[in-house]
Amino acid sequence: MISRRNFLKGAGLAGGTLALVGCGGGGTDAATDGDTGSDSGELISVGIINNDPNESGYRTANDKDMKETFTEENGFAAEFAYSMKNEEQIASAQQFIQNGVKYLLVSAADTAGWDTPLQDALDAGTQTILFDRVVDADPSLYVAAVVSDMDAEGQTAVDWLTDQALPEYNIIHIQGVMGSAAQVGRTGALDEAVAANGWNLVVQQTADWNAETAQQITQSVIDSGQSFNVIYAENDDMAKGAVAALDAAGITHGKDGDVIIMGFDHNTWALEEVMAGRWNYDGQCNPYQASTILDIINTLESGGTVEEKTVIMEEGYADCDTITQEYIDENGI
Repeated sequence: MISRRNFLKGAGLAGGTLALVGCGGGGTDAATDGDTGSDSGELISVGIINNDPNESGYRTANDKDMKETFTEENGFAAEFAYSMKNEEQIASAQQFIQNGVKYLLVSAADTAGWDTPLQDALDAGTQTILFDRVVDADPSLYVAAVVSDMDAEGQTAVDWLTDQALPEYNIIHIQGVMGSAAQVGRTGALDEAVAANGWNLVVQQTADWNAETAQQITQSVIDSGQSFNVIYAENDDMAKGAVAALDAAGITHGKDGDVIIMGFDHNTWALEEVMAGRWNYDGQCNPYQASTILDIINTLESGGTVEEKTVIMEEGYADCDTITQEYIDENGI
Protein backbone atom coordinates (compact mmCIF):
# COMPACT_ATOMS: atom_id res chain seq x y z
CA MET A 1 0.00 0.00 0.00
CA ILE A 2 1.35 3.39 -1.00
CA SER A 3 -0.19 6.70 0.02
CA ARG A 4 0.29 9.35 -2.65
CA ARG A 5 -2.67 11.68 -2.73
CA ASN A 6 -2.30 15.06 -4.39
CA PHE A 7 1.44 14.86 -4.98
CA LEU A 8 3.29 15.23 -8.25
CA LYS A 9 6.20 13.12 -9.42
CA GLY A 10 9.49 14.79 -8.74
CA ALA A 11 12.27 15.85 -11.07
CA GLY A 12 13.88 13.24 -13.24
CA LEU A 13 10.92 10.88 -13.51
CA ALA A 14 9.64 9.60 -16.83
CA GLY A 15 7.31 11.87 -18.78
CA GLY A 16 8.95 15.12 -17.70
CA THR A 17 8.25 17.56 -14.91
CA LEU A 18 6.82 21.02 -14.78
CA ALA A 19 9.02 24.07 -14.40
CA LEU A 20 7.06 27.25 -13.74
CA VAL A 21 9.18 30.28 -14.52
CA GLY A 22 7.67 33.62 -13.58
CA CYS A 23 8.61 37.17 -14.46
CA GLY A 24 8.70 39.71 -11.63
CA GLY A 25 8.06 37.12 -8.93
CA GLY A 26 4.26 37.29 -9.14
CA GLY A 27 3.45 33.74 -10.24
CA THR A 28 4.03 31.69 -7.10
CA ASP A 29 2.31 34.02 -4.69
CA ALA A 30 -0.69 34.38 -6.97
CA ALA A 31 -1.09 30.63 -7.19
CA THR A 32 -1.01 30.30 -3.42
CA ASP A 33 -3.69 32.93 -2.99
CA GLY A 34 -5.93 31.50 -5.71
CA ASP A 35 -5.51 34.73 -7.73
CA THR A 36 -4.94 34.43 -11.45
CA GLY A 37 -2.37 37.21 -11.47
CA SER A 38 -4.29 39.21 -14.10
CA ASP A 39 -3.68 42.95 -13.74
CA SER A 40 -6.68 44.02 -15.84
CA GLY A 41 -9.33 42.97 -13.36
CA GLU A 42 -11.24 41.24 -16.16
CA LEU A 43 -12.32 37.64 -15.82
CA ILE A 44 -10.21 35.15 -17.74
CA SER A 45 -12.31 33.09 -20.12
CA VAL A 46 -11.85 29.32 -19.92
CA GLY A 47 -13.58 26.54 -21.82
CA ILE A 48 -13.46 23.22 -19.97
CA ILE A 49 -14.23 19.99 -21.82
CA ASN A 50 -14.70 16.92 -19.67
CA ASN A 51 -16.30 13.50 -19.71
CA ASP A 52 -19.73 12.91 -18.18
CA PRO A 53 -19.51 13.69 -14.43
CA ASN A 54 -21.78 10.70 -13.79
CA GLU A 55 -19.34 8.34 -15.53
CA SER A 56 -17.74 7.37 -12.22
CA GLY A 57 -16.83 8.58 -8.76
CA TYR A 58 -13.47 9.61 -10.15
CA ARG A 59 -15.08 11.80 -12.78
CA THR A 60 -17.48 13.35 -10.27
CA ALA A 61 -14.52 14.32 -8.06
CA ASN A 62 -12.56 15.61 -11.05
CA ASP A 63 -15.44 17.80 -12.26
CA LYS A 64 -16.11 19.14 -8.77
CA ASP A 65 -12.42 20.04 -8.39
CA MET A 66 -12.48 21.99 -11.66
CA LYS A 67 -15.71 23.82 -10.79
CA GLU A 68 -14.45 24.79 -7.33
CA THR A 69 -11.22 26.17 -8.79
CA PHE A 70 -12.27 28.02 -11.95
CA THR A 71 -14.75 30.39 -10.34
CA GLU A 72 -15.49 34.09 -10.68
CA GLU A 73 -14.02 34.54 -7.19
CA ASN A 74 -10.74 33.18 -8.55
CA GLY A 75 -10.91 35.44 -11.59
CA PHE A 76 -12.40 33.14 -14.23
CA ALA A 77 -15.40 33.06 -16.52
CA ALA A 78 -15.64 29.30 -17.07
CA GLU A 79 -17.83 27.40 -19.51
CA PHE A 80 -18.20 23.62 -19.26
CA ALA A 81 -19.02 20.98 -21.86
CA TYR A 82 -19.45 17.27 -21.25
CA SER A 83 -19.44 14.19 -23.46
CA MET A 84 -18.01 10.70 -23.59
CA LYS A 85 -17.91 10.92 -27.41
CA ASN A 86 -14.82 12.34 -29.05
CA GLU A 87 -16.66 13.99 -31.93
CA GLU A 88 -18.97 15.84 -29.53
CA GLN A 89 -16.04 17.02 -27.45
CA ILE A 90 -14.27 18.28 -30.59
CA ALA A 91 -17.41 20.17 -31.63
CA SER A 92 -17.48 21.79 -28.16
CA ALA A 93 -13.82 22.72 -28.51
CA GLN A 94 -14.48 24.41 -31.84
CA GLN A 95 -17.37 26.33 -30.28
CA PHE A 96 -15.24 27.48 -27.35
CA ILE A 97 -12.54 28.60 -29.79
CA GLN A 98 -15.13 30.58 -31.78
CA ASN A 99 -16.30 32.11 -28.51
CA GLY A 100 -12.76 33.38 -28.02
CA VAL A 101 -11.83 31.66 -24.78
CA LYS A 102 -8.31 32.41 -23.63
CA TYR A 103 -7.68 28.90 -22.30
CA LEU A 104 -9.07 25.57 -23.45
CA LEU A 105 -8.87 22.75 -20.89
CA VAL A 106 -9.45 19.28 -22.32
CA SER A 107 -9.94 15.80 -20.86
CA ALA A 108 -10.30 13.90 -24.11
CA ALA A 109 -12.71 11.00 -24.53
CA ASP A 110 -10.34 9.46 -27.09
CA THR A 111 -6.66 9.99 -27.77
CA ALA A 112 -7.13 10.41 -31.54
CA GLY A 113 -8.51 13.26 -33.64
CA TRP A 114 -7.31 16.29 -31.71
CA ASP A 115 -4.66 17.70 -34.09
CA THR A 116 -7.09 19.92 -36.02
CA PRO A 117 -8.98 21.47 -33.07
CA LEU A 118 -5.76 22.07 -31.14
CA GLN A 119 -4.21 23.70 -34.22
CA ASP A 120 -7.33 25.83 -34.65
CA ALA A 121 -7.03 26.89 -31.01
CA LEU A 122 -3.40 27.83 -31.47
CA ASP A 123 -4.20 29.82 -34.61
CA ALA A 124 -6.94 31.67 -32.73
CA GLY A 125 -4.67 32.56 -29.82
CA THR A 126 -6.32 30.11 -27.43
CA GLN A 127 -3.87 28.20 -25.23
CA THR A 128 -4.71 24.55 -24.56
CA ILE A 129 -3.96 22.61 -21.39
CA LEU A 130 -4.72 18.90 -21.32
CA PHE A 131 -5.83 17.31 -18.07
CA ASP A 132 -6.48 13.77 -16.88
CA ARG A 133 -5.62 12.21 -20.24
CA VAL A 134 -3.09 12.62 -23.02
CA VAL A 135 -3.92 12.81 -26.73
CA ASP A 136 -2.08 11.72 -29.86
CA ALA A 137 -1.14 15.21 -31.01
CA ASP A 138 2.06 17.15 -31.51
CA PRO A 139 3.10 18.60 -28.11
CA SER A 140 3.63 21.98 -29.75
CA LEU A 141 -0.16 22.28 -30.00
CA TYR A 142 -0.70 22.51 -26.23
CA VAL A 143 0.95 24.33 -23.34
CA ALA A 144 1.04 21.44 -20.87
CA ALA A 145 -0.62 18.19 -19.89
CA VAL A 146 -1.56 17.46 -16.27
CA VAL A 147 -2.22 13.75 -16.35
CA SER A 148 -2.16 10.40 -14.67
CA ASP A 149 0.36 7.87 -15.95
CA MET A 150 -2.15 5.29 -17.09
CA ASP A 151 0.60 2.96 -18.31
CA ALA A 152 2.15 3.03 -14.84
CA GLU A 153 -1.25 2.41 -13.23
CA GLY A 154 -1.66 -0.70 -15.34
CA GLN A 155 1.89 -1.88 -14.75
CA THR A 156 1.60 -1.46 -10.99
CA ALA A 157 -1.59 -3.53 -10.99
CA VAL A 158 -0.09 -6.24 -13.18
CA ASP A 159 3.06 -6.39 -11.04
CA TRP A 160 0.89 -6.88 -7.96
CA LEU A 161 -1.08 -9.61 -9.70
CA THR A 162 2.11 -11.35 -10.79
CA ASP A 163 3.35 -11.32 -7.20
CA GLN A 164 0.29 -13.31 -6.12
CA ALA A 165 1.92 -16.34 -7.79
CA LEU A 166 -1.32 -18.10 -8.60
CA PRO A 167 -1.07 -21.70 -9.85
CA GLU A 168 -2.87 -20.50 -12.97
CA TYR A 169 -4.35 -17.25 -14.21
CA ASN A 170 -7.79 -17.28 -15.80
CA ILE A 171 -8.82 -13.67 -16.14
CA ILE A 172 -12.04 -11.82 -16.87
CA HIS A 173 -10.81 -8.50 -18.24
CA ILE A 174 -13.45 -5.76 -18.23
CA GLN A 175 -12.28 -2.72 -20.16
CA GLY A 176 -13.27 0.94 -20.05
CA VAL A 177 -14.23 3.11 -23.01
CA MET A 178 -12.08 1.89 -25.88
CA GLY A 179 -9.43 4.36 -27.01
CA SER A 180 -9.43 6.39 -23.81
CA ALA A 181 -6.04 6.88 -22.19
CA ALA A 182 -7.13 4.98 -19.07
CA GLN A 183 -8.28 2.00 -21.11
CA VAL A 184 -5.17 1.99 -23.29
CA GLY A 185 -2.79 2.12 -20.33
CA ARG A 186 -4.56 -0.37 -18.09
CA THR A 187 -5.18 -2.78 -20.96
CA GLY A 188 -1.68 -2.52 -22.39
CA ALA A 189 0.03 -3.68 -19.24
CA LEU A 190 -2.27 -6.67 -18.86
CA ASP A 191 -1.94 -7.65 -22.52
CA GLU A 192 1.84 -7.67 -22.19
CA ALA A 193 1.69 -9.82 -19.05
CA VAL A 194 -0.71 -12.27 -20.69
CA ALA A 195 1.62 -12.67 -23.65
CA ALA A 196 4.77 -12.92 -21.53
CA ASN A 197 3.43 -15.28 -18.84
CA GLY A 198 0.99 -17.43 -20.75
CA TRP A 199 -2.00 -16.24 -18.72
CA ASN A 200 -5.46 -17.06 -20.02
CA LEU A 201 -7.91 -14.29 -20.90
CA VAL A 202 -11.29 -15.93 -20.46
CA VAL A 203 -12.93 -12.80 -21.85
CA GLN A 204 -11.74 -9.31 -22.73
CA GLN A 205 -14.63 -6.94 -23.34
CA THR A 206 -15.53 -3.30 -22.79
CA ALA A 207 -18.24 -2.27 -20.36
CA ASP A 208 -17.77 1.46 -21.10
CA TRP A 209 -17.12 2.16 -17.37
CA ASN A 210 -20.65 0.90 -16.59
CA ALA A 211 -21.41 -1.36 -13.62
CA GLU A 212 -24.50 -2.96 -15.11
CA THR A 213 -22.70 -3.89 -18.33
CA ALA A 214 -19.82 -5.34 -16.32
CA GLN A 215 -22.29 -7.42 -14.35
CA GLN A 216 -23.75 -8.76 -17.61
CA ILE A 217 -20.30 -9.66 -18.96
CA THR A 218 -19.42 -11.51 -15.79
CA GLN A 219 -22.78 -13.27 -15.68
CA SER A 220 -22.26 -14.48 -19.25
CA VAL A 221 -18.96 -16.08 -18.28
CA ILE A 222 -20.56 -17.71 -15.23
CA ASP A 223 -23.38 -19.05 -17.40
CA SER A 224 -20.88 -20.46 -19.89
CA GLY A 225 -19.26 -22.60 -17.19
CA GLN A 226 -15.76 -21.31 -17.96
CA SER A 227 -13.29 -21.30 -15.08
CA PHE A 228 -11.88 -17.97 -13.86
CA ASN A 229 -10.04 -16.77 -10.77
CA VAL A 230 -9.26 -13.10 -11.50
CA ILE A 231 -11.46 -10.13 -12.42
CA TYR A 232 -9.41 -7.21 -13.68
CA ALA A 233 -11.86 -4.32 -14.04
CA GLU A 234 -10.56 -1.00 -15.30
CA ASN A 235 -12.58 1.10 -12.87
CA ASP A 236 -14.33 0.67 -9.53
CA ASP A 237 -17.86 0.79 -10.90
CA MET A 238 -17.19 -2.09 -13.28
CA ALA A 239 -15.55 -4.09 -10.49
CA LYS A 240 -18.68 -3.49 -8.41
CA GLY A 241 -20.87 -4.77 -11.21
CA ALA A 242 -18.74 -7.87 -11.67
CA VAL A 243 -18.90 -8.62 -7.94
CA ALA A 244 -22.69 -8.34 -8.04
CA ALA A 245 -22.74 -11.20 -10.56
CA LEU A 246 -20.45 -13.28 -8.35
CA ASP A 247 -22.61 -12.67 -5.30
CA ALA A 248 -25.75 -13.66 -7.18
CA ALA A 249 -24.06 -16.92 -8.18
CA GLY A 250 -22.66 -17.61 -4.72
CA ILE A 251 -19.03 -17.38 -5.87
CA THR A 252 -16.60 -16.22 -3.17
CA HIS A 253 -14.20 -13.40 -3.85
CA GLY A 254 -11.61 -11.16 -2.25
CA LYS A 255 -9.23 -12.22 0.49
CA ASP A 256 -9.37 -16.02 0.92
CA GLY A 257 -12.06 -16.18 -1.81
CA ASP A 258 -12.06 -18.04 -5.11
CA VAL A 259 -11.78 -14.92 -7.29
CA ILE A 260 -9.33 -12.01 -7.03
CA ILE A 261 -11.08 -8.65 -7.53
CA MET A 262 -9.15 -5.70 -8.96
CA GLY A 263 -10.46 -2.20 -9.59
CA PHE A 264 -9.13 1.31 -10.20
CA ASP A 265 -9.88 4.88 -9.05
CA HIS A 266 -9.92 4.86 -5.22
CA ASN A 267 -13.55 5.66 -4.56
CA THR A 268 -13.98 5.60 -0.78
CA TRP A 269 -16.59 2.86 -1.02
CA ALA A 270 -14.22 0.76 -3.15
CA LEU A 271 -11.40 1.14 -0.64
CA GLU A 272 -13.84 0.04 2.04
CA GLU A 273 -14.48 -3.10 -0.01
CA VAL A 274 -10.72 -3.72 -0.01
CA MET A 275 -10.55 -3.05 3.74
CA ALA A 276 -13.36 -5.55 4.34
CA GLY A 277 -11.53 -8.18 2.28
CA ARG A 278 -14.24 -8.36 -0.37
CA TRP A 279 -11.85 -6.92 -2.99
CA ASN A 280 -8.14 -7.59 -3.25
CA TYR A 281 -6.70 -4.54 -5.02
CA ASP A 282 -7.59 -1.00 -5.99
CA GLY A 283 -5.32 1.22 -8.09
CA GLN A 284 -5.27 4.94 -7.49
CA CYS A 285 -6.15 7.50 -10.15
CA ASN A 286 -5.77 11.02 -8.78
CA PRO A 287 -8.57 13.37 -9.94
CA TYR A 288 -7.32 16.53 -8.25
CA GLN A 289 -5.57 18.33 -11.10
CA ALA A 290 -7.19 21.76 -10.98
CA SER A 291 -4.72 23.42 -8.61
CA THR A 292 -1.82 22.43 -10.84
CA ILE A 293 -3.62 23.81 -13.89
CA LEU A 294 -4.25 27.00 -11.95
CA ASP A 295 -0.52 27.26 -11.23
CA ILE A 296 0.19 26.95 -14.95
CA ILE A 297 -2.32 29.66 -15.87
CA ASN A 298 -0.98 31.94 -13.12
CA THR A 299 2.49 31.56 -14.56
CA LEU A 300 1.33 32.36 -18.09
CA GLU A 301 -0.72 35.33 -16.91
CA SER A 302 2.28 36.77 -15.08
CA GLY A 303 4.42 36.52 -18.21
CA GLY A 304 6.23 33.33 -17.29
CA THR A 305 6.77 30.22 -19.36
CA VAL A 306 6.02 26.56 -18.80
CA GLU A 307 9.26 24.82 -19.68
CA GLU A 308 8.14 21.17 -19.54
CA LYS A 309 5.05 19.72 -21.12
CA THR A 310 3.99 16.96 -18.77
CA VAL A 311 2.99 16.93 -15.12
CA ILE A 312 2.31 13.41 -13.85
CA MET A 313 0.11 12.99 -10.79
CA GLU A 314 1.64 10.80 -8.10
CA GLU A 315 -0.42 7.66 -7.50
CA GLY A 316 -0.29 4.42 -5.56
CA TYR A 317 -2.48 1.45 -4.75
CA ALA A 318 -4.17 -0.39 -1.90
CA ASP A 319 -4.52 -4.11 -1.26
CA CYS A 320 -6.46 -6.11 1.29
CA ASP A 321 -3.37 -7.18 3.25
CA THR A 322 -2.04 -3.71 4.01
CA ILE A 323 -4.83 -1.13 3.74
CA THR A 324 -5.72 0.93 6.82
CA GLN A 325 -8.54 3.32 7.72
CA GLU A 326 -5.99 6.13 7.73
CA TYR A 327 -5.18 5.34 4.11
CA ILE A 328 -8.86 5.43 3.18
CA ASP A 329 -9.35 8.75 4.96
CA GLU A 330 -6.39 10.25 3.13
CA ASN A 331 -6.89 8.83 -0.34
CA GLY A 332 -10.58 8.04 -0.85
CA ILE A 333 -12.51 10.16 -3.34
